[in-house]
Amino acid sequence: MGLAIDIAITHIRSRLRQTLVGVLGVATGVGFSVMMASLMEGSQRDFIAQLVDSLPHITVSDERRTPPRQPAALIYDEVEISNLSTVDRRRGIKNPLAVMAEIESWAPAKVAPSVRVNILVRQAGRDVGAVMLGIDPKREAEVSNIASKMVEGGLDNLLKASNAILLGARMAERLGIRVGNTVSISSSGGKTMTATAVGIFRTGVAQIDDSQIFALTRSAQILAGQTGLINELRLKANDALSARELASRIEAETGYKAVSWQEAHEDLLNAFNIRNFIMYTVVGAILLVASFGTYNIISTITHEKTRDIAILKSLGLRAALVRRIFVLEALLIGLIGMFAGFLLGFLMTKGLGAVEFKSPFGDATRLPVIYSPLHYGLAGLIALGASLIAAWLPARKAASVNPVEIIRGAS
Repeated sequence: MGLAIDIAITHIRSRLRQTLVGVLGVATGVGFSVMMASLMEGSQRDFIAQLVDSLPHITVSDERRTPPRQPAALIYDEVEISNLSTVDRRRGIKNPLAVMAEIESWAPAKVAPSVRVNILVRQAGRDVGAVMLGIDPKREAEVSNIASKMVEGGLDNLLKASNAILLGARMAERLGIRVGNTVSISSSGGKTMTATAVGIFRTGVAQIDDSQIFALTRSAQILAGQTGLINELRLKANDALSARELASRIEAETGYKAVSWQEAHEDLLNAFNIRNFIMYTVVGAILLVASFGTYNIISTITHEKTRDIAILKSLGLRAALVRRIFVLEALLIGLIGMFAGFLLGFLMTKGLGAVEFKSPFGDATRLPVIYSPLHYGLAGLIALGASLIAAWLPARKAASVNPVEIIRGAS
């Protein structure tokens, strides 16, 4: 093996310019693949953080997946009933405190009760439909990051005024509402109240900022016309990726509909899968192009060293050793290019992470990037694999050279 390495290094040094081109090709492929993977995964995580982590991971409502069966259908299996209204049930989750205690006893998640009410906000002759979410401010801080999204006021301000509300920034701008203003709110059941705006939030999600209002639980219960109503439980799992499994178990044990963020944004996740496939395809194509540079260098070295190969084989070198020499050359070029690509990828990722964008809706933001050893490992393995495959054909050709024919043709 020592002889093979010495000869491989000698070949590489003798064609330094071509070797440098091959190293740069591998380094460019590895560097750009690392940069693209860091940028795309970083943007995906940032998007999920903005959309998902700003809201609870699981929402348990007082709805059910399927309507309850009619009494006759429960008694007679042969009975089939259609086009009849289901049994009228009292709204809300039954024994919400007991349900919360049961979930908290086994689920690795925080639970907060809430009351969801469809309302109409009236201000200066303009009516806007919205959703009021009655919450407990202390528990809400454990299941969402709304407290960190306040641009005016704070979440605790709900406790400092009667019928206090927090509005989304887009709704506040549309209605011309500022902190301290009063608005008229009415529900679909005919209940009305006058509320005071004590804070404005901006989550960055237009649907929330344009149509959602936070209030105390009792304020939402008054508008719903049902004292003690809790029609929604909101959970934040310790591991966001386990939300789907937790939601399935909660629904099976309680009978109430539990929707995970994966189910609520299923189309978005499918789009991410397609995006990841495109990313890895492009990265693979970049590394494949870089491998052609290695192939070209090894082929050139093989062609120019034909006479040397004949002399070496005439001295007794076996075909396997000759093949090993050229594979080692490709491996050395690939290793040098891989480490150079790691440095190049890190520097390019660092540069992208420093790019700053000014936003009219908040503080300046930077491109989200992820520094993951997995990106470097995958890019390095693919680059080395491509280099070895690209060197195999020239190496096999070099090993099959007949020294007698070469020396006879050269004389």
